[in-house]
Amino acid sequence: MTKLLIIFVALNILNVVVQTVRSLFTIHGNKYTASLANAIAYGLYTVVIIYTVCDLPLWEKVLIVAITNLVGVFFVKLIEEKTQKDKLWKVEAVINKQEYYTNLLKECEEKECRYNYFDVIGDKERIQVNFYCYTQEESKTVKEILDNYNCKYFVSESKSLVG
Repeated sequence: MTKLLIIFVALNILNVVVQTVRSLFTIHGNKYTASLANAIAYGLYTVVIIYTVCDLPLWEKVLIVAITNLVGVFFVKLIEEKTQKDKLWKVEAVINKQEYYTNLLKECEEKECRYNYFDVIGDKERIQVNFYCYTQEESKTVKEILDNYNCKYFVSESKSLVG
């Protein structure tokens, strides 16, 4: 019974990790990595299903599956966050000249934000400010600044050029 329990736990840990990686590859990968990840994940899942009907008590199986999912998904997502590369983000905000213009730009200078700005054509009361964030920390700083001034903004992520 102990051997069966160890096999069931090990298979569920492996299954959770493989299924989570499969999801990431399906969303972020190309058709080859997504196909391969799905093939491996569902092949393993067939084995897990067979072991799910083993002679362990139901409450043990439920507890093992719950705990392995809690820990396994957390672990894979933590690794994903740590290995994620910074991307260039452009944040476009439209602000009211009268209320925020001087203070917002002063705060941007103090916090060393990269930006440019120009008048919104046809609207003498507003300017558009474009921020260029090279790191996640810079993105957080820009968001905090814009939230302080109740600005509406649009965010776009850089993409690789083909060719």
